[in-house]
Amino acid sequence: MSAELAAAWTDRFGDEVTTEETFGGLAVGVPPQVWVEALTFAREELSCGFFDWLTGVDELTEGFAIVAHVYSLESRHHLLIRTRIPREAPVLPTATGVYRGADWHERETQEMFGVVFEGHPNPLPLLLPDGFEGHPLRKEFVLAARVAKPWPGAKEPGESGHGAPSRRRVRPPGVPDDWGPGTTRKAAPDA
Repeated sequence: MSAELAAAWTDRFGDEVTTEETFGGLAVGVPPQVWVEALTFAREELSCGFFDWLTGVDELTEGFAIVAHVYSLESRHHLLIRTRIPREAPVLPTATGVYRGADWHERETQEMFGVVFEGHPNPLPLLLPDGFEGHPLRKEFVLAARVAKPWPGAKEPGESGHGAPSRRRVRPPGVPDDWGPGTTRKAAPDA
């Protein structure tokens, strides 16, 4: 079945797409300019009427990968449709005109990664409190709780708060040395 699906994508989009067999389905890589067209093709031509989820992946210098998972109830095949957008301009057309269920997922992805979905009917914040700054799922985002509050669990078998040797505290990866409790931050020079 995956070979037939891969052939359908190649027949429709030619060299613009890449296909790869995955566990339980087919992953299709498409350029951002055909994102909506690819989702429409999956729904209308490949009978993938069930929209499961959409999310982003921070790939640092390579930009953001946007991935949607759709499913055909009739043919029982899965598709992962992926595209990559640049970090400096994370903009992609909305998929809400193809799959209404993409609404919530695009709002979450916009809030957590900073990806803008052009044409989205309701791009209001969804999860974070008013006034929150930053995008928590970007890799450069410092997770304050990991620095401010040590992990409460034991790290080794038999280690607990009952006389176990203490360990030197190590900052999580990516946390600046002058960040968190017990440090003094230098004030920014007056401009």
